[in-house]
Amino acid sequence: MKVPDTLVAPGSLSKRDSFISIIIIAVLFFIFGFVTWINAILIPYFKIACELNNFESYLVAFAFYISYLIMSVPASYLLKRVGFKQGMMLGFWIMAVGAFIFVPAAYTRTYGLFLTGLFTLGTGLAILQTAANPYVTILGDKERAAQRFSIMGICNKLAGIIAPLLFAAVVLRETDTALFAQLLTMEPAEKSAALDELVQRVIIPYASVGLVLAGLGVFVRFSPLPEIDTNTEVDEIATQNAGKTNIFQFPHLILGAFAIFLHVGSQVIAVDTIIGYAHSMNIPLMEAKVFPSYTLGATIIGYLLGLFLIPRFINQVTALRFCTFLGMLLTVLIIFTSGQVHLLGHTTDISIWFVILLGFANSMIWAGIWPLAMDRLGRFIKIGASILIMGLSGNAILPLFYGHFADAYDLRTAYWVLLPCYIYLAFYAIHGYKVKNWLLKK
Repeated sequence: MKVPDTLVAPGSLSKRDSFISIIIIAVLFFIFGFVTWINAILIPYFKIACELNNFESYLVAFAFYISYLIMSVPASYLLKRVGFKQGMMLGFWIMAVGAFIFVPAAYTRTYGLFLTGLFTLGTGLAILQTAANPYVTILGDKERAAQRFSIMGICNKLAGIIAPLLFAAVVLRETDTALFAQLLTMEPAEKSAALDELVQRVIIPYASVGLVLAGLGVFVRFSPLPEIDTNTEVDEIATQNAGKTNIFQFPHLILGAFAIFLHVGSQVIAVDTIIGYAHSMNIPLMEAKVFPSYTLGATIIGYLLGLFLIPRFINQVTALRFCTFLGMLLTVLIIFTSGQVHLLGHTTDISIWFVILLGFANSMIWAGIWPLAMDRLGRFIKIGASILIMGLSGNAILPLFYGHFADAYDLRTAYWVLLPCYIYLAFYAIHGYKVKNWLLKK
């Protein structure tokens, strides 16, 4: 199948066309965020409705994000065959199927079927992410890529703030706090009926999401978003890559993919575990539901600072280094500090606010890693993007480590898993992105 749209070389678009394209991609990132960050409320919701332990509940994140590991490379070949726009249409339609799977899953209260729906949603999103992120890199100057990623990040995290609150408003009720307490003393038949009613509340929201996603697929296919020519290299990059035959000959990309793996895993831990962590301190779910929004709000503040500071006052590498070291510091504070504080109407342990501040620390890490890892890939840019998107499987795997340690020890101790993540990220920010050859030079 041939790509039907006229190919446009990177950097050849007019300012107007680039602006329109960035707006469209920003809308896509909002959708990505809405579908992704709703997992923060799905995890504690399914834990109650499907009677799960910590480890089992974090299979929500695993099922959703493991699709990135499995589908990212096939997605790159799909995009090479049909083009970015038609590929994104297919991605939206696959996501719509995943949302519709929630309907029979809710009617039968089958956790495995919910996980199938989440995997299908993730599969479609893997295709969309593989297509959308290279656009952000090449629709403008390389030195301002972090700025563009900050704009996309704001859209993504703004959706992340809205999604859990909207889900909670539609699905949860004020009387649910009493219901959750009563479940412990209910007879088996009464309890089963109550849980069936609870889980079936997702049917209308996810059926509606499925219809919207199907419509967005059609919209993107016929939008003015250009097809970018990623197969033609400029002379300088073509000369440097003349002897390259596969993507593994770009160490800075492979090391960057592992950095993405650790970054997104640590980011999703900060967002998706905070409700459970608050609940362990006897904060009701109806109060704790806002904490993921605080974390994502801190991330948006970081993005806004990035827009203002980069590259006017600092470069994107400096911002990346600062964020990685801040992540290390906050992890240590989460584990070793305690004490009650009253802030924003909540009386909580101070460590919860350090978890929230991890959102700020995580803000410029993706924006810093992506352009460094994609630098000078030339004709390998599509497969390179798919390798980086595979790193999003960190969202699937690292929360399981957190869940295991939370069951084995406690939820605070489990945050130790973040420290080696930030240490490696600091290594990549200081040295890893400079590695251009696997062989150490004497």
